[in-house]
Amino acid sequence: MTQNTSTNVYNTLVNRLADFFRKPFFSDYRTIAGLWALLAVIATLMKGGLDGHLNNFLIFRGVFDHLTAFQPLYDLYPSEYHDCNHYGPFFSIIVAPFALLPKFWGLLLWQFSLGACLFFAIVNMPMKHSSKILIMWLISNEVLSSFQMAQFNLAIAALVVSAYTAIRAGRNGWAALFVVIGTFTKIYGIVGLAFILFSNRKWRFTGWLALWSAVAFILPMFISSPEYVIQEYLAWAQSLIEKNSINVDLDNAANYFQNISFLGMVHRISGREFSDMFILLPAMLLFLLPFVRTRIWASYGFQWGIVASALMCIILFSSSSESSGYVIAMLGVGIWYVSAPWKRTTTDTILLLFALILGSFGTSDLMPSGIKRGFIRPYSLKALPITIVWLKLIWELCTRNYPLPQRHLVKTNPAD
Repeated sequence: MTQNTSTNVYNTLVNRLADFFRKPFFSDYRTIAGLWALLAVIATLMKGGLDGHLNNFLIFRGVFDHLTAFQPLYDLYPSEYHDCNHYGPFFSIIVAPFALLPKFWGLLLWQFSLGACLFFAIVNMPMKHSSKILIMWLISNEVLSSFQMAQFNLAIAALVVSAYTAIRAGRNGWAALFVVIGTFTKIYGIVGLAFILFSNRKWRFTGWLALWSAVAFILPMFISSPEYVIQEYLAWAQSLIEKNSINVDLDNAANYFQNISFLGMVHRISGREFSDMFILLPAMLLFLLPFVRTRIWASYGFQWGIVASALMCIILFSSSSESSGYVIAMLGVGIWYVSAPWKRTTTDTILLLFALILGSFGTSDLMPSGIKRGFIRPYSLKALPITIVWLKLIWELCTRNYPLPQRHLVKTNPAD
């Protein structure tokens, strides 16, 4: 079979698949909303049972319970749950409505709320309907994975995307709020600060950021005390440092499901322990490199590329990355694929499928057990396709042409 024949067969299959998902049923938001709601119920019943005993949710409830009882937030409570909390004191405000309900109903409502956050964040993204539908289908397996762990990562993905969407709409106050919530709960949301460069009113955004940060810092004090909350913020910082040192320990058997990142992949394949800064510093420079192209900051395609890059970086360069957090990275992959102002190539589509197969389904039951347990998990290979996509995205952001919106061209070229 010649190369042209292979390409034609491949293009035919891709086109038929695309036509299938363009059918009204599959391109309807209600179909995906119903699917995600069903996945939330199934995951809740399978993992939490009728008593709502899902370990992560018990940890989350504990943040509220322990804060209101003035107990240390980052100690071990083996009689209540396994592992320990690594969320900030402000998280107690987020989880409070769910912690006050009976465990099962609190867990189920928690799952629905997380799914709804991400669903509406994607619906509100300023891009074509077909692009948003493709993204939703692409990440559905990771949505299920997150539901199975009751993870807050669905909300983190929603907050990052919503921060950019708000900036794009000129709503700096809302954008700053989304960044602050993501940062004061799980640190990850701090990547949204990069979007300040796309704001037309940067000082206003900065002012809102300071205001919301003060509110988030103080709010837990109303259900505890100032002294206690300040003490727990300091303890939170220490717990994150300690968790990182544990995650990079290759000899710790408990890390089998931790550090599923580019960092973990390099450590595990090389079999060596070394400072992550040897990776993080070059990665930070690569992330920042596209910003030197100041003339195209106003391009929506360029901006979406930065959003996609930020989402992938959250997972690729965090030693705390888990398989259930890949909904964040896969959302970034989806945005990368659909937001380019040029037609995606066959190579790009193959990369997308590679990310879906290995980056999403790589640790699922659909992957043969021998491959999953013998290669993917031991070497954190779930991060491999995401890394390749991210590197290609950085290359595109640094070299490709991103057209400016018409209103910007008129403003900068009044003579045209």
